[in-house]
Amino acid sequence: MEWVTALNRTIGFIERNLKARICAEDCAREAGISEFYLQTGFRIITGFSLGEYIRNRRLYSAALEIADTDRSILDIALDFQYETPESFTKAFRRFHGSTPSQIRAAGAGQFASLVTSFLPVSISIHVTGGSTVDYEVAALTGFTVIGFEREFSFEDSYSAIPKFWDEVCESHLKKIWFGKKPETPQEQAIAENGIGEFGICIDDTGGGKFRYLIAGRYTGGAVPEGMKTFDVPAGDWAKFRAEGPLPDSLQKVNTYVFREWLPGNPDWDAAGQCSVEWYSKGCPSDPGYKSEIWIPVNRRK
Repeated sequence: MEWVTALNRTIGFIERNLKARICAEDCAREAGISEFYLQTGFRIITGFSLGEYIRNRRLYSAALEIADTDRSILDIALDFQYETPESFTKAFRRFHGSTPSQIRAAGAGQFASLVTSFLPVSISIHVTGGSTVDYEVAALTGFTVIGFEREFSFEDSYSAIPKFWDEVCESHLKKIWFGKKPETPQEQAIAENGIGEFGICIDDTGGGKFRYLIAGRYTGGAVPEGMKTFDVPAGDWAKFRAEGPLPDSLQKVNTYVFREWLPGNPDWDAAGQCSVEWYSKGCPSDPGYKSEIWIPVNRRK
């Protein structure tokens, strides 16, 4: 499905279901794309995570009902999927800076000053000019990776994944990267499989979460305790090349993919349930450091 159409279908689905119990999986199913790509693209294009956007729309819509009707605040809270008046009031005050009771007591003339407006977004992307981002679409032979895995929420993955890298580098990778002899099965696996070459995002968990693997190409043998393997599927993959210090260089390419390449590309759609970050050897802070983002694609019909 065309990318902008998928995002706008998501927004329409949310509007029709502000008072229903919906989640990111429901939105992805309605849009016809992977939850991972929906969550990633939605954040990049709107500036909000999908969950944050739904919460903000509910809290603004709830404020309108409190001001315009005489329904009880409890009933309104339950309608907008808050289980207790306390949780509703806490979220409401955090977002608006005012309590539901203050909105109810205020006159129409004070409504705008007490409420944070949050209207539905409408996505219309106009791709202009050329781009210097270097990429190719090529057939990829499937391969297996091995590494350290952790589950992340889409809500905080941007900050949590770099901390995961720092943790794994300090506790496992640096010793081997600096040329010391492996002393444990995990250290042996790091040395033999080049763990740290890949970051693999795997969208098969559901519930607003995904798996992330700090990995290398699996060369065989026993899988040490605390490590996992994953089969990267064969198929057509778009590979986007970045040059420059991390994380800025790779983040800029990621933004380009979702803001320009997917909306403006007449031939390819994102597909599958994983994506790959590739990292070269060397210092990630060097001006010439090379990295890539790979995403599986299907040719548009």
